[in-house]
Amino acid sequence: MDVPEVEVEEVSERAEAGALLVDVREPDEYAEAHAVGARLIPLAEVADHVDELPTDAPVYVICRSGARSASAAELLRSRGVDAINVFGGTLAWIDAGLPVATGTEPG
Repeated sequence: MDVPEVEVEEVSERAEAGALLVDVREPDEYAEAHAVGARLIPLAEVADHVDELPTDAPVYVICRSGARSASAAELLRSRGVDAINVFGGTLAWIDAGLPVATGTEPG
């Protein structure tokens, strides 16, 4: 299944406008640094949370570099969620100078 991808700058703008950004990394990775507003759902738990995600709007999925989020997005798309992978992940987000939070809250 082809999973659409989007650049971090575009996701940042959409997240500021209210789009859902889901971080699928582990809690310790998330606490270290994450995109402001990103909701944590570790990859191993994504299937358990599908029913909590909207099916009427895009859901942007991010990880460290893009591999885990691509897997999560593929799973979500197979379950009816319009999931889009964030190309380059959190590393690209940080490199672009976009807002980052630390700790366990979305920020």
